[in-house]
Amino acid sequence: MVRWIIGSSLKLRHVVAAVAVLLMVFGFTQLDLEQMPLDALPEFSRPYVEIQTEALGLSAEEVEAMITTPLEADMLNGTPWVEEIRSQSLPGLSSIVLVFEKGTDIMKARQVAQERLVETFALPNVSKPPTMINPVSSTRAMVIGLTSDKLSLIEMSVLARWTILPRLTGLPGVANVSIWGERKWQLQVQVNPEKLQNQDVTLMQVIKTAGNAL
Repeated sequence: MVRWIIGSSLKLRHVVAAVAVLLMVFGFTQLDLEQMPLDALPEFSRPYVEIQTEALGLSAEEVEAMITTPLEADMLNGTPWVEEIRSQSLPGLSSIVLVFEKGTDIMKARQVAQERLVETFALPNVSKPPTMINPVSSTRAMVIGLTSDKLSLIEMSVLARWTILPRLTGLPGVANVSIWGERKWQLQVQVNPEKLQNQDVTLMQVIKTAGNAL
């Protein structure tokens, strides 16, 4: 078979050359650099939806128990076309990634995920509502850390939230900026049980008084 193909090509070499030229011309006519989608790093990952929930003041273990596990096991488990669910619990932040079947339309994937998030009212009231992150390319990868010998964690959190985050979000190509380990200003009422007992004051009275003060 191979010998016949080689022999026929040598006998009809003019025809083979003409067909090759026609194929090259046809290829150049179909090449439109202005309309052809170009990407330095083509998209290779499966469609996915990322859901983040901020819970300031909670440790990673508390985030896992109160937010990540209920979301992953009770609400997002069984979402149509989902092949894999990945989760990560960090101090003050829960991140859940729903990986869908290859070829799934990203808008349909976001729609079915949003339908499941309607039931988040059943979660403990210890965090902000879950937020679905904007679709981004799989090639994204940048982590910025802040350290300081002069600023406290709260002061660095204020700097990151109100100065650094808006500037990073305004850069071309940036779809989302997340802050991990943020600390906010808080007013805390620390109770001493022995002093309460000596003053004949109950814990509910302290809670009610502190609530009325705000």
